[in-house]
Amino acid sequence: MATETEPVEQQFPPMPTDPPTVPRATRMKAAFAEQRSHASARTRDWLAGNDLDQVDIIQAATLKKQRKHDEKVAHQQRIVAEAHGRLAHAKMQAENGETVSASTLSSLGGRAAQEEAKLSALQATIVLPPTDREINAARTGKKAGRAAILAGGGLAAMPLLGATIEQAATGQPMLLAALGTAAGYGWYLVSRPFDAGQPAPAPTMGEQLAEPLPVAVEQPGVREFNAPPPPALTVEELDSALRAIGEVRGEEQLQILAVPQRGKDGNTTVVFDLPPRTTVAELKKKLPKLAGALGRDVSMVDVEKAGTEVRTSLWMTDKDPFADTRPSPLLRKPAQLDAWKDGVPVGWNKRGITIQLAINNQSFVIAGTSRSGKGVGASNLVVGASFDPRINLRIVAGKQNAEWNPYAKAGVASTYFKPDPARLLALLKALLADKDRREQALNELGKSKLVAPIIDKIGGLELVVIDEVATYTRPGKPLREEILEALIELSAVALGAGIILVLITQYPEVDVIPQALSANLGAKWAMRVENATQSNAILGAGQAGAGRDASKFDPPRPGFGWLVNPFAGVTDLARSFDLDEDERGEITMLLEKAAKIREGAGRLAGQWEDPIEKHLLNTTGLSSAAGGPKRDGVPGRNVLNHTPEQRFQVKCCKEALKAMNQLGRDVAQLDEMASIIGAITSDELGKALRAAGAGGTVKIVIPGREGQVRGYQRADIEDALSLLLGT
Repeated sequence: MATETEPVEQQFPPMPTDPPTVPRATRMKAAFAEQRSHASARTRDWLAGNDLDQVDIIQAATLKKQRKHDEKVAHQQRIVAEAHGRLAHAKMQAENGETVSASTLSSLGGRAAQEEAKLSALQATIVLPPTDREINAARTGKKAGRAAILAGGGLAAMPLLGATIEQAATGQPMLLAALGTAAGYGWYLVSRPFDAGQPAPAPTMGEQLAEPLPVAVEQPGVREFNAPPPPALTVEELDSALRAIGEVRGEEQLQILAVPQRGKDGNTTVVFDLPPRTTVAELKKKLPKLAGALGRDVSMVDVEKAGTEVRTSLWMTDKDPFADTRPSPLLRKPAQLDAWKDGVPVGWNKRGITIQLAINNQSFVIAGTSRSGKGVGASNLVVGASFDPRINLRIVAGKQNAEWNPYAKAGVASTYFKPDPARLLALLKALLADKDRREQALNELGKSKLVAPIIDKIGGLELVVIDEVATYTRPGKPLREEILEALIELSAVALGAGIILVLITQYPEVDVIPQALSANLGAKWAMRVENATQSNAILGAGQAGAGRDASKFDPPRPGFGWLVNPFAGVTDLARSFDLDEDERGEITMLLEKAAKIREGAGRLAGQWEDPIEKHLLNTTGLSSAAGGPKRDGVPGRNVLNHTPEQRFQVKCCKEALKAMNQLGRDVAQLDEMASIIGAITSDELGKALRAAGAGGTVKIVIPGREGQVRGYQRADIEDALSLLLGT
């Protein structure tokens, strides 16, 4: 409070002078200019994609690859449906009495089967992680999409640049009011103070609509980015495991390209770059150690190269993929196969993908101790081969049992016989002679080796299956040296002519399969054996030391082993499909289906001129076509390739027996049988029965008549027919 002695000026000091008043419009314009600068900076940063996360980009690129793959599968499904539709239409026409040739039906059926095989191959294809180029393309696509949003001029394009915003503020106040009302919050998001590198605002509605929705894809071995469960493997755990086995050292770091994610099926995948000091190939050699470091069995971890030499796709599962058996896919779809191009289904790998082994330019060896499952593995291969009518099956059994009899009974085995060293040697010599014929045909066709378009022109493919090869090649066995010499020559020089070996043994030893023979058996399947030496005898020297030891399976499972697949360029664990004959009769069922396919193509045993069986018949005097006369693997009289005269004799015997049935007795005269048969005289019938082996007429007594007359007894005609048919 002022005192009485203070001057008035000191009691009330003068008020400060107010600054000049700034018009409100000017202040608004200045604030808007600042907001516009923030919006412009943020927009440029957004258009440049600086806020895009690398993992998000990889996920987007992966989804794009998956969508393209799904489109191919869908397209192939339409083709398959069309092929089956044409086949069904042709069958309906035939059933309605319209003229449809058997060749047309066979061709349509084959086309449908081929398209199904293509579809199966597509469905089994692994969609690999995106390449650097594809990832960059995904980033560029994101940026282009953002530019398109701005170019559209909608509410999603609120952060307008430069003059456009200024014009809205100064020249068109009504437009500004409308925009402010409709998108005020959007303008607030983009016009806040901006520092380069700060997080971008949440995506606008326009961005969300522009983004394709993620598609959930059920595909073995393929990452699924659609809201997966928490990862079963962290980056830290992966880094620790790789350091524990020496693949990452010191200050070296992994570059994670696709973070570990766990799929619905319990599988985890991760894509990363190793340090440049090492490679994926080196990591594969340490796969058992890596599996141990990750707390898994080697069957539960898989590593593949995903582009460069250091880019790694690691797959891991929570469950042993080989614990349960699986049925052959042929049981679901027993259709014609192209074994040369697409292969035949024999088993599955760690990732659950069907393994298709092609039958071209590689011979096979399947080995393992007794009860290891080598038989079922071989059955998958040979049964699958029977569904390609271009393949001539030559089966040499290793035992006297009926394991291979179904192939003969169905007529799909062009040659089949039980253990017989002399006949095996004759077969191998016949194949060597046929090799020369085939090479001459290749010369005339201007080819250096067999290719798919000319398979039919040279007589098809020869698949020679020798079960228990040790029966013929162990030291001390009859004709061992001659048989081994022929096998080595065939394995070395006959592949290019279309002659392929399949050797099966429970004695995988160098004495049984010498190095000169083993070196030419490119596809190898080593099931459980007794020691590392035997494992190396199958897979090759040093393989046990590299971790591929077929004596170390724990637990051992039938049909489970190391498979060298030269067609895919990999050696990995595989288990054969479960295919049973003794209890479920599955092999017979499938072979009956295959026989129908072969019959339609004219390639059942006896339907075509077989140079191999002709050679065996000329050499030994006995036929083993379709397993011999009784189709049991015992060679005998040639009953599948009758002469026209023999076919006539068979017909006469059958008609004579029918006539006796009609007469209701077991004896008959020639004239009464000829009268019932018709179109044949008694003299012609008697001549045919004598030529068939029924002998001449004998004295017979006909019930109800007095005395004896000359005629035939049923038993004599039945014996002649049995001899002709080999029954």
